[in-house]
Amino acid sequence: MVDATSYPGIGHRTLLERHRELEGLDSALSDLGDATGGIAGGRQGGLLAFTGPAGLGKTTLLAEARLRAVAGGCTVLSAQGGENERGVAFRVVRRLLQPVLAAMDEQERRELLGSWYDIVAAALGIEAEDAAHVPDPTGVRDGLDWVLTRLAVRRAPLVLLLDDLHWADEESLSWLASFAPRADDLPLLIVVAYRPGELPPTAAAFRSLAERHGHRPYSLAPLTADAVARILRDQLGEQTEDAFCDECWAVTGGSPFETVELAVRLGERGVKGTGSDVTLLSELAPAVKGPGLAERLSRLGAPTIRFAWAAAVLGTSIPQELAAAVAGIGSEQAKEATEKLRDARILAEAQGRGARLEFAHPLIATAVYRAVPPGPRAGLHSAAAEAIRTAGLGAVTAARHLLEVPCEGSAETVACLREAARAYLRAGAPEAARRVLTRALREPPAPQDRAALLYELAGSTFLIEPAATVGYLRAALAEPVVPDDLRASLVYRLTQALAHTDRVAEAASVAEQEARLASHPRTRLRMLADHFQWSSCRTDEPDPSGRSRRLARLAGGLTGRGPEERYILGLRAWDALLRGEPRQTVLTHAEEALRGGLSWTDENRGFEVPVSVALTFMYCDQPRRAEELFTRGIAECEAKGWRGSHLALGQTLFGYIRYHRGGLAEAEELVREGLHIADRVDEAVPAQWFAVGILIQILLARGRTAEARRLADAHGYGTAVPNAVIYPDPRTVYAELLLAEGRHGEAAHLLLAVGEWLESRAWHNPAWCPWRLDLAQALAPTAPERAARLAREAVERARDFGAPSAVGQALRTQAETSAGAAALEAYAEAVAQLERSPASYELARALIGQGAALFRNGQPHEAADRLYRGLEGAVHCGADGLVARARKELATAGLRPLPLRYAHTDTLTAQERRVAEMTAQSQPMAVVAEELRLTEQGVRQLLSSAYRKIGTDATGLAGALESFPRPRLSGARE
Repeated sequence: MVDATSYPGIGHRTLLERHRELEGLDSALSDLGDATGGIAGGRQGGLLAFTGPAGLGKTTLLAEARLRAVAGGCTVLSAQGGENERGVAFRVVRRLLQPVLAAMDEQERRELLGSWYDIVAAALGIEAEDAAHVPDPTGVRDGLDWVLTRLAVRRAPLVLLLDDLHWADEESLSWLASFAPRADDLPLLIVVAYRPGELPPTAAAFRSLAERHGHRPYSLAPLTADAVARILRDQLGEQTEDAFCDECWAVTGGSPFETVELAVRLGERGVKGTGSDVTLLSELAPAVKGPGLAERLSRLGAPTIRFAWAAAVLGTSIPQELAAAVAGIGSEQAKEATEKLRDARILAEAQGRGARLEFAHPLIATAVYRAVPPGPRAGLHSAAAEAIRTAGLGAVTAARHLLEVPCEGSAETVACLREAARAYLRAGAPEAARRVLTRALREPPAPQDRAALLYELAGSTFLIEPAATVGYLRAALAEPVVPDDLRASLVYRLTQALAHTDRVAEAASVAEQEARLASHPRTRLRMLADHFQWSSCRTDEPDPSGRSRRLARLAGGLTGRGPEERYILGLRAWDALLRGEPRQTVLTHAEEALRGGLSWTDENRGFEVPVSVALTFMYCDQPRRAEELFTRGIAECEAKGWRGSHLALGQTLFGYIRYHRGGLAEAEELVREGLHIADRVDEAVPAQWFAVGILIQILLARGRTAEARRLADAHGYGTAVPNAVIYPDPRTVYAELLLAEGRHGEAAHLLLAVGEWLESRAWHNPAWCPWRLDLAQALAPTAPERAARLAREAVERARDFGAPSAVGQALRTQAETSAGAAALEAYAEAVAQLERSPASYELARALIGQGAALFRNGQPHEAADRLYRGLEGAVHCGADGLVARARKELATAGLRPLPLRYAHTDTLTAQERRVAEMTAQSQPMAVVAEELRLTEQGVRQLLSSAYRKIGTDATGLAGALESFPRPRLSGARE
């Protein structure tokens, strides 16, 4: 028995043998309605997929889904792919969302899109306020996620119907694959239909998503002979013979589309369906599609044929007047042609007054387009591009047709393609920009425009194929006509592309050579800044000391008047930090670099120097200042839609600052988010190196060594070393992991190589890389004298630099490699130094180590105080491993852990604030103690707490207090 479900579609068509699919649809809609109505249950929405070859009824099922969703009170949005429109980036997304956006006024649109307006505007086909806004692809996808999430909540329950996704553009499919899993937690059902055999290779993520939904996708099967017979008898009458029906089933292969079309043709010929009518099938069956359809079209007259061809060239949702313009016929002829094509079931019936034209079925559209001879087809595409530009429908729409037109050296064509590329880049679609710019290059452009076009082409490939970017930029630099300002931009982009392809040495060389050739002083400074930057990033730099001397001489004569000077000063600050020069030198240059501002989103300068300048404050014990700079920089990136590698690195390094302060739980959360962003962005490999190394350090600090090992193994960390400088140094981090696993010999071998490399560069600062401290710990069991010597050397280096946290950390290691009174003395000074720093975790480590040493040396009362304070600090930091050690030491000393004396908070007490303010005013400690009626030890403890809460030491205290919130008065109103 054949199950049949009728629906009020075109003609008398019915859905046959689709009971399983309709049950699945009804179940999904019911779940969606229950979730929206507040009925307790599991998931809310989800993804429903119908798949199968052409003609099996996927479009019909989606039409039925629309009817049932509307009947159930759902908001329905729909779109479909187009065979000839796959190259138009975000075309499916636009078709999906433009109707709902068009129904809103400007204020409503802005309220819906919020701060994402300029980021997603180009992708959605609306006008952005900032036409120069160029977000990255990740930023656009995140913005589209926001838009759909808000729509799903506001228009709940929401159903998206997406047909012919095998013809969807790559950008829409990529976004859908990343967004669709969210539907499980939203009042949103996504229903898709596609031909699995025709999905492009770039749709692997979408295919995987659609195929992992349990019993989904629903793969449609051809109709049985009984179903074909039912369709024929509905059309021809019950007298239709079984043998005739069987022959029709064999001819159509059970395709619902072909069966219905054949039945209509047979009905039009008055066929009764007897055995003698079988011979007609060889004539009528081919007329359903392919050559037979073309022959049927040829009988409708030349104007109608050309109009049908024009409609096929234009694609889907075709304005009748535009098709008429492309076909070169008048409006009356267009109306007449439309009626003829509808009568012939080539165009679909109108769905309302003013409705656009659509073909009756995608198979028919394909057949008509392929029937157009190559010459006329190119001419129609050319006419379409011109008509679209005349109608003001945009360069992107016109460019799709220009890709199908022979090259003719047209300046207008080049200009249109370049305009389309700029629009694609604003939409976060670099691959689409690359396609149209490659075509523009073949047109070709005028000689004086060629270098600029190559530069634009290089910009389109930078995120997706930096190796190709290098080729385009070298070709542009070789052009005979290159304006000076363009040349500087070309060289900068070339150095970036070389660095991103792990050719850092080449990047530095290119910048150095260009600096020699530059005639303008500012251009020369800019090239020198690039040279110094990329040279410092080389792991194999031949003369780092010479480069440092040249950089210091150059920076000494600069005041930071322009961005070129500020970048030089920022590089000088970073170099001084690495070399371990006094931190006041580092801070002076960093402040000079910041005085006129350093943008994180200057596309012609990069964000490496601004990030480095911000981090100098962290290493100099002013992490709060570093956090302020990172907060502004990350906000700048987010506002511009840069949510790929820039945001990944920003989040990661913000977490690194929190790690240095001792906020391990928050640090872990931030770095994991940075790693998550980096893992989903193709060009973010350097950000992955940063994130994995920092996360390993955090996990080790939290006592989760096994988890750190799994992370390292999962990312191949420790087995390879990049050619660019990464911090924290990957080999040092890996050695710390080996130490935590008790593999001291392997760690020592690795650290010796690190030390040799850093010493050859004169990078002596243990605050930046504590290789000596780690090596001392590695050698302590087997070579204690050498370990002690290394620790003393590290203390000297740390004192040269001058940051209390660095000195305290080095002294703690010196204490751990010493014994007796020497160890106690080193521990005491380590604690004193760390109490003057914002480094909570390092202070807790030193206190616990000091407490254990005091107990072993017969001072139990002092030991108890240090152990309790260390335990409390470790708990507040989230250092579970350190907490366990403190509890063990307390148990060894015969002591029980006490309840925490203070709740963890970053808010200053009134007394802490007063002590900090008086200290910032250079009041002696004795004066502060007398005025506040405290002991000097009490003042020191309050001040230490203030340093950790504020995130600074004494040198940055006055500036930090200006922006740090004051304590709330007891009983103050909200």
